[in-house]
Amino acid sequence: MDLKENSIVKICRSKDYNYNFNKKVGYFERWGRTLEEDPDYAPFGPEILDMEISTICNGIGSGPCKWCYKSNTGVGENMSFEKFKTIFHKLPKTLTQIAFGIGDIDSNPDFFRIMDYCRNNEHNFVAPNVTITGFGLTNEYANKLASLCGAVSVSMYDPKDICYDAVKKLTDLGMKQVNIHRLVADETYEACLEVMGDAQYDERLKDLNAIVFLALKPIGDRNNLNKLGTEKYKNLIDYAFKNNIRVGFDSCSAPMFLEAVKDRDDYKELAELSEPCESYLFSFYINVEGKTTPCSFLEQKGYKEIDVAECGDFIKDVWESQPVKDFRSKLLDTTDKCSINGEGCRSCPEYDIY
Repeated sequence: MDLKENSIVKICRSKDYNYNFNKKVGYFERWGRTLEEDPDYAPFGPEILDMEISTICNGIGSGPCKWCYKSNTGVGENMSFEKFKTIFHKLPKTLTQIAFGIGDIDSNPDFFRIMDYCRNNEHNFVAPNVTITGFGLTNEYANKLASLCGAVSVSMYDPKDICYDAVKKLTDLGMKQVNIHRLVADETYEACLEVMGDAQYDERLKDLNAIVFLALKPIGDRNNLNKLGTEKYKNLIDYAFKNNIRVGFDSCSAPMFLEAVKDRDDYKELAELSEPCESYLFSFYINVEGKTTPCSFLEQKGYKEIDVAECGDFIKDVWESQPVKDFRSKLLDTTDKCSINGEGCRSCPEYDIY
């Protein structure tokens, strides 16, 4: 494997696995032995890491959110800067981005120090990203996010002004990759339509990058929402295309999106831009304790946790360990069970999301 980088790009080359990553704009492309082939997984380590650095969250001012799949409250744990550094130096240099999980933006006192270390360290440049609620976003915090992050997503809840004001504050600072995260459920269907309408007319959203729809997972002690039906989901996607609204979706939603666009003339192009579940294939999750499970939604499913901070050799002890390989095979096996336009599509092996 040959890995090279400069101030703009990081590139990986090998016989069966290759990628280009643009550090400035976050553009990423991957291919296998030929441009037409896609590798089943990244053999040299994950491309993207989801890392939880705090479980402390007070919601958006009115108490903990009822739909929180983690059931977080104002009492929780933080990952220390020293523990983060220990984990960071275990990770392979193929890593391109870390998406940080944090509740309150000020819950972890080492948060901004951690993100700065991602960019400025002797081991490996990694672009830090984060999702925030928008609540408590001061001018000071906004400036720090704009200077450190490759992308910031703002979760949209009621009141929506908290989200929209946060988007404006960040885009006014010159950030190009600012997204809105909107949970998709039967109960939020009208709100999903509303945010797309607002994206066309609300001046605060004029520089918004995209609206990212997140699939509802049936998890969380306080979660009593219901999944959205296929037709309504298709209505959302059709509305976005008809009105030229930039939308995205989490990897959990890929089968839903592909089903919604399967009759479009540009289906093949859209399919190439869609990444179904990538857990333990191309992405990785580490919780606040420094332990990994396939993704944050599967912590409660009994999967064996591996302590990344204590591993000797990440590839041998973690990435190619038996528990990781077992889940990887389980996920790849779902391709035969999910077919859209005659082609297989990976899908969640644990939850009935679709």
